[in-house]
Amino acid sequence: MAGAGKGKGDQNEGRTKMNVKRLAAGGLLLAMGILVPQAFHLTGVPASGAVFLPMHIPVLIAGFLLGPLYGLIIGMISPLISAMTTGMPAIARLPFMIGELATYGAISGLLFEQLGFYKRRFGIYISLLGAMLVGRIVYGLMIVGAIYLFGVKGLSIGMVGTAIITGIPGIVIQVVCIPVLILALKKGGVLSDIIRQGKKAS
Repeated sequence: MAGAGKGKGDQNEGRTKMNVKRLAAGGLLLAMGILVPQAFHLTGVPASGAVFLPMHIPVLIAGFLLGPLYGLIIGMISPLISAMTTGMPAIARLPFMIGELATYGAISGLLFEQLGFYKRRFGIYISLLGAMLVGRIVYGLMIVGAIYLFGVKGLSIGMVGTAIITGIPGIVIQVVCIPVLILALKKGGVLSDIIRQGKKAS
């Protein structure tokens, strides 16, 4: 009995340590979601946020590393805190960015972790492209809803296509860099530990 109790205690302690690690990683990615866009703005490239999509990267990584719940929360909070502290994104764009980024974080985590795409050879790419596609669909639906349900002026459906075309450099960066990072963490065993803990918690 004592051995069983000790084993259970060790298991709980290990779970607590992993939860702390996940929270710390979530906090770091949240901070990156606020700071990385500022670094891109220093490049002097006009509309660098729309071109390079820097806030998308930490949110997508959060979904892959920490699961759909963390991805969803970080996707919602990052643009909100950034708007409050830096004025970017603009308030008019904020609801659309929150919806889009929250979708990226949730879907990347759902596909990769919960639906087991991390086990597949090209699962990282399927999860990434799936999250990007669903996120853009949600963005488009929010634009349509704002126009036709709420009568918001100054919006057009063409904004969705414009955002995709403008953001092609950022999309390329995401497709190239995120899988490399995630696969490196997987090879190092970090990703498997996090996913295993996420499965136990769910």
